[in-house]
Amino acid sequence: MPPPYRFDRTHSTAEAATYGEDLGPGEGSGIEVSVAGRVMLSRPQGKVAFAELRESSGAIQLFATSQTTQDFDRFVRLNLGDWIGATGEVVRTKRGEISVKVNGWVLLANARRSFGDKWRGVSDIETRYRQREVDLWANAESRETLMLRSRVVQRMRERLWADGFVEVETPVLHPIPGGATARPFVTHHNSLDCDLYLRIAPELYLKRLVVGGFEKVFEIGRLFRNEGLSPRHNPEFTTLELYEAYADYEDHMKLFERLVAGIAEDVLGTTNLTYQGRPLDLSVPWRRATLVELLADATGLELNLDTPLDELRRVLVEAGSQPDPAWGPGKLLVEIYEKKVESDLWGPVFVCDYPAEVSPLARRHRSNPDLAERFEPVVAGRELGNAFSELIDPDDQRARFEQQALERARGDSEAMEVDEEYLRALEYGLPPTAGLGLGVDRLVMLLADVSNIREVIAFPTLRPLLALD
Repeated sequence: MPPPYRFDRTHSTAEAATYGEDLGPGEGSGIEVSVAGRVMLSRPQGKVAFAELRESSGAIQLFATSQTTQDFDRFVRLNLGDWIGATGEVVRTKRGEISVKVNGWVLLANARRSFGDKWRGVSDIETRYRQREVDLWANAESRETLMLRSRVVQRMRERLWADGFVEVETPVLHPIPGGATARPFVTHHNSLDCDLYLRIAPELYLKRLVVGGFEKVFEIGRLFRNEGLSPRHNPEFTTLELYEAYADYEDHMKLFERLVAGIAEDVLGTTNLTYQGRPLDLSVPWRRATLVELLADATGLELNLDTPLDELRRVLVEAGSQPDPAWGPGKLLVEIYEKKVESDLWGPVFVCDYPAEVSPLARRHRSNPDLAERFEPVVAGRELGNAFSELIDPDDQRARFEQQALERARGDSEAMEVDEEYLRALEYGLPPTAGLGLGVDRLVMLLADVSNIREVIAFPTLRPLLALD
């Protein structure tokens, strides 16, 4: 008999179990339920049989007897992993187990592949990430992490909606790569006969919406960057980007810390966490420090944009990195910071006032035009986002784009191109605006206390197998 097209489930296993909480051993509730899920354990004992039925809310025992259970002989031959629907009274067995005493049941799906010992946990990393459907049943922590991710994104949206932000969608296919410095994925559109790029950032489109009158906008979505894999990087990942007219980067430091601390409180009930064995306090306010101040604290050296290039190159070489001869003082300072400082910042801390040289979309600092009003929040030794007062001058933006294009022509595959459509939008007028990006995957890593980004992505990018067994 083929499986049915649907099953009338009346209760989850967790809901069904509540009817047995006040029962004594051997008592029945008089309440009939229909539950469904996977058969996880099976213990035939002559004319009676016990099985564990598990689904997303939890598990409940099934109690079957040869006298009362329809098709008892087939019930005891169920494979581990088979999906079934079962109907019966909620009882507490003589041994005290809350159970559904099965009257009728139906097979919903066969498990043609045996889970075998995988029910008791999968530790092999390759199996866990490549066969996530197995991992989710074998390791409760994996399911809990992905459920936590869902709650994080839900509360992120709800908090932004409550703050007056409008959720929007911008293109994933871009005519030129822009909005960030990264190497893009390239595809081809047959009808238009042109190459398109998977977005590396939605920034320029979102700011065009601000030009169009959307004063507070956000988007949560996938970005794609053609770069290496690491415990902190996956070629496709999820970010929140938002933009707010009439605000600056100081406003968005407050927004960022309030949003992250609030989400932690929402999903964990506290802002005092333990991450990888170390305490981490996300409560507001977070520390503010300039990049130059943090360099001085870490190295004991007074390094800044006026430091001779040869000195900056020497420090970077000592840190284990070979500088490009074309790099200016701003790029060298940031490279030194990333090598010697960032990973040791437990934070949370806002690293402020980056060089304008490495901030092509950020507005110049109001007190020093060689700097940008930009910050990166660093938590537990890793960047959690990026934000700045947005560059609104179309002439300055064109000059920055042209400098990026020169760097691209010299061989920098991550540099931007000149985006004429965005420049045209700026000429219509972009009011003072602040914007920020927040790495959703990295935030979930913190809140779930995991060190590898693959743990928080349902299906992380892996090398394809030539053949499946």
